[in-house]
This record gives sequence, structure tokens and C-alpha cells, in this order.
Amino acid sequence: MTGPDAVDLTRFSINQMTVKQLTLPELVDACAVFGIPGMGLWREPVRAYGVEAAAKLVRDAGLAVTSLCRGGFLTAIEAAERARALDDNRAAIDEAATLGTDTLVLVSGGLPPGSRDLAAARSRIADALAVLAPYAGERGVRLAMEPLHPMYAADRCVVSTLTQALDLAERFPASQVGVVVDTYHIWWDDTAPAAVARAGSSGRIRAFQLADWTTPLPAGVLDGRGQIGDGAIDLREWRERVDGAGYGGAIEVELFNGGLWARDGVEVLGETVRRYGEHVL
Repeated sequence: MTGPDAVDLTRFSINQMTVKQLTLPELVDACAVFGIPGMGLWREPVRAYGVEAAAKLVRDAGLAVTSLCRGGFLTAIEAAERARALDDNRAAIDEAATLGTDTLVLVSGGLPPGSRDLAAARSRIADALAVLAPYAGERGVRLAMEPLHPMYAADRCVVSTLTQALDLAERFPASQVGVVVDTYHIWWDDTAPAAVARAGSSGRIRAFQLADWTTPLPAGVLDGRGQIGDGAIDLREWRERVDGAGYGGAIEVELFNGGLWARDGVEVLGETVRRYGEHVL
């Protein structure tokens, strides 16, 4: 691969967070330059731009929205807080439908303050999905449960493995609830390959996201997702694994990385395209 023009981008999608220094119009223009067909969007910048306006901008550019992130945070105990979370997730579902994506990524939420009961927190997620899944299905949106690395379990996501995510998703129709396979979060888990096969056999893989694992981890670990090819994960092997499970959808690169954010966004996007060709295809 000698440059972005040599890379097959048929399935490539760039998550908005990877180049968050670019405005949405700038990202749309950059996708046109590199021939990128899809993007994963985040609610906060989309809302700031205007959901309807964002939908029109992306649609007029001929781009596909491969996912919207994020809904979730469904582990609260107090009734009013739970009701607010359900309302916010209904709004997220409506936003996904407006943007033309059938995939809303859910991050489950961590332990409520003062609680150490993981099982109860996961049970409340299931209760919330029982309300949200039919609502999403009626609007042509599928909820995608994303397991996060166990280091996030306390404050962000009590669903730590793909198996745990599937155990929740499989309570509902595959047309309503599926899972996210994110290499950054599950590459370490030797049960994950079997879970990928399980998810694929039932049509549950709703999104496939790439990021590398680099060390040393930064303080707070939230912006430690390494550029493709800079870390420990065999990303081509993961792509082949997910393909082998029957998934043929978008391959979305989602990087949280302060070093990348400090650089020119278009330059980072071009580099990401090249790395995708070198380390994923």
C-alpha cells in the first residue's frame, strides 16, 4: 500500500471521535477527499450542529452513518433517575432514526454511587432494555450493547465481556438488540473468539470497531486508544475472525487519543486510511 488511494475503503468507516478536532462539515469534506463512504457519529457534536441539519449534510454528501454513539447508562437505582435515562435513550433512538442509521451503541453504565452489586446493576440493564428494545424496533433502530474493558466496570460499564453483552442481548429479538465488537475492549479475552462466533451465528453483530492497545496507558485511560498498528492487537486477525462469523458490515475506526487530536485532523484521517490498508485488510 503506497497511499490512501491504494486502499479498498468499501467497508471503511471513520468514527467522529477519531478526528474530533474536525467540525462535522470539515469531516464530511475530508471523507470526500479520501473516498470514505461512512462515518460513526456522536450525539453531542451532532446535537450542537442540529440533528436534522446533520442528517441533511451527511445525506447530501452521499455518506452512510454507520452508528450513533451513545445511549445507555441504565444502571441507576433511584426511580426518577431511571426514568430520565429511559427518556434520554428514547431521544437517542429517535436521533439515530433521523440520521438514517440502524445502530445505536449502548454503554451500559457503571455501578451506582455506594453500590458494589454488579449482578443487580446488570439486572437493571435488562429491565431497561425490555422498555427500549420494542421502541427501537418500531423505529428501525437496533440497540448495540458494547462491552468495555474491565477497567471501566466501576464507573462506566458493568458489561465487560462479549459473552455478558450477548447474555443481555439474547433476551430480545436480534432485530432489536445486538452487540458491538470493539477490539480495544475485548482483545485480551480468550473467550471472545467463541463469543464472536456465537454473535455472528445469531445475527447479533451490529458494529465492528477498531483501535489498538498501546502502553504505557495514559492517566485516566480514556484517551489511550492507539492508532492502528501502534500496539499489541492483531487487527487483521480480528477482522478475519469477525468476517468468518458472517459479518459483512462497516469496519469503524474509533480512536480516543490526545496525541492524534493535537494534530491536523485531515492528516490523521489520511494516516488512518493508510494504516487500515496495512494492518487490517
